[in-house]
Amino acid sequence: MLDSLGGLGDVVHAGDRVALKVNLTGGHYFDPPAGLSATESYLTHPEIVRALGELLRDAGARELFIVEAVYDKESFPAFGYEEVARALNATLVDLNEPQPYSDFASTPVGEDWFIYDRFTFNPILEEVDAFVSVAKMKSHCRCGVTHSMKNLVGLVPVKSYRLNEQDWWRSALHGYGNETRTRLPRVILDLNRARPIHLALVDGIKTAEGGEVPRGSFSPVAPGVLLAGKDPVATDAVATAAMGFDPTVDCPDVPFVNGDNYLNMAYELGLGTNRLEEIEVVGAAIDGVRTEFAPCWSEMGALIGEPFI
Repeated sequence: MLDSLGGLGDVVHAGDRVALKVNLTGGHYFDPPAGLSATESYLTHPEIVRALGELLRDAGARELFIVEAVYDKESFPAFGYEEVARALNATLVDLNEPQPYSDFASTPVGEDWFIYDRFTFNPILEEVDAFVSVAKMKSHCRCGVTHSMKNLVGLVPVKSYRLNEQDWWRSALHGYGNETRTRLPRVILDLNRARPIHLALVDGIKTAEGGEVPRGSFSPVAPGVLLAGKDPVATDAVATAAMGFDPTVDCPDVPFVNGDNYLNMAYELGLGTNRLEEIEVVGAAIDGVRTEFAPCWSEMGALIGEPFI
């Protein structure tokens, strides 16, 4: 797949430091479906990271960092990432903390920011030479879909982005009530401008439809597909199409039934394209791998006072 994209020579150079952002959303706050592991249903599978890390080493990467602002300290070992880090000689970095630095960095978004003009980041996100988003292919109740771009919500420390101290999730990114439908999609764009993605990889081998984490209409599916690209907007658009959705429609059309389409906004900002006619798809054709996903119609957890992820 990566060879068909022209290899990694334009992403990684000899001696580079590379960060791989994985999706471990929710940590142990949710139980996976019966008979499946969390990484077979809603979290980035560690074997995808292992294989990609080996290829990044082959391309010349001097240091590898596997990064995520985890929801609990057990996430890295429980979901197989300590083993993968040892195999790759990579460093695990919990982005909730500034270590190995003495303090967090304040990273600007740039001109025409939407919600945040800067973010509190672990400085490793500023210092790496290449940044890779390794996401899971899923539906999302407020953002329609969650792939490589939405994966960046997990870059910021939870304690710095809470509306209330008792919140265990990044409630400030979502805002209050219906505000989320416009706020969170724009936060995603702010994050992607503060920390641009050089390579996007979407794990759609085993995942879930109807939601991001096990609750509500969440249901396991096995599309058996991997997608990658050097334009994260295009990669996420193709992943969206492979789910049976049109990546260019807007709220309230499926899958963007509860929030604005951040892929359209990314296109308008010039961050990449979500127009399929402008994207060269190599390897399998979209029609050959399409799996019809159920969208996330409602956030069932809200009915009992639980947060949106």
